[in-house]
Amino acid sequence: MTGSPWTLTLPALTLVGVLAACGGDHPPPARDTTAAAGPADSAAPPAAAAGPTRVEGFQTPESVKYDPDLDVWYVANINGSPTAKDGNGYISRLKGDGSVDSLKFIVGGVNGVQLDAPKGMALQGDTIWVADITNVRGFNRKTGAPVASVALKGSKFLNDVALGEDGIYVTDTGVEGSQLTHKGPDRIYRIGAKRAVTIAIQNDSLAGPNGITWDASGHRFIVVPFVGKTIVAWTPGSKQVTPLGETKGMLDGVEMIGSRILFTSWADSSLHVLDGGTVTTVSTGLPSPADIGVDTKRNRVAIPIFMENRVEFRPLPAGGKGAS
Repeated sequence: MTGSPWTLTLPALTLVGVLAACGGDHPPPARDTTAAAGPADSAAPPAAAAGPTRVEGFQTPESVKYDPDLDVWYVANINGSPTAKDGNGYISRLKGDGSVDSLKFIVGGVNGVQLDAPKGMALQGDTIWVADITNVRGFNRKTGAPVASVALKGSKFLNDVALGEDGIYVTDTGVEGSQLTHKGPDRIYRIGAKRAVTIAIQNDSLAGPNGITWDASGHRFIVVPFVGKTIVAWTPGSKQVTPLGETKGMLDGVEMIGSRILFTSWADSSLHVLDGGTVTTVSTGLPSPADIGVDTKRNRVAIPIFMENRVEFRPLPAGGKGAS
């Protein structure tokens, strides 16, 4: 893929006008609704003490992360263009049941916070690490105070963050410009000891790597592409990837539920499970589904609806036990 320009051309991905409409400093108040969640696995376990199925009022929400220790959700809001270093990104915090706790918990330009277009997040101790275009920002998960900022030299579009056994790993989708043209290179960066940054892998087979999650049982990462269609496994230290299954493409969020892989696709506006090479649709009616989070206490998955400024909650598929 590297060297061959690839531009997002689907109507849903014409970002210039849509994202301009998503910007602004005064969003409508976030509100909880109980609209029908749409089709889901009929054998899905009931949610325990479930809250709203839909929360609205965000500004280009790209990622949701569940914090099992504090029983809260963090929602990364780009608030405009995903490539603009405009300083107006923010992170919302929801209660465990999904109801709003603080719409603007961490805000660019407030209390020393630098945040442009936050995307994927990971938790490490008391720190929330957030991908932010060409930097990874760290914030105290309890107070929201900034604690670190790491520049990833040579990066273009940092997208998702996951913890491995030896550091923090960050995907670079390799797109640029207002039309998100894919020129590569397709990379995963590693932030190691003393925040030293290295390119862990650069490989065209990553095909615009978007979501990344750690598979603890396999001691490997699972990576989903936005440009390609193949979900891959990658073991740190290797320069090659292992194909796991074919999809319709335009993949974004990914989480492990036990040994299965839960992922979203913009191509068909759906949530899917990859199990043993077979893809099964879990839930549909999810336009522009971005980076998901999983709460195994309530057996729910949170899906940010990027283009429509809301977060949807759906039940996990049956047997969906795994790390949060």
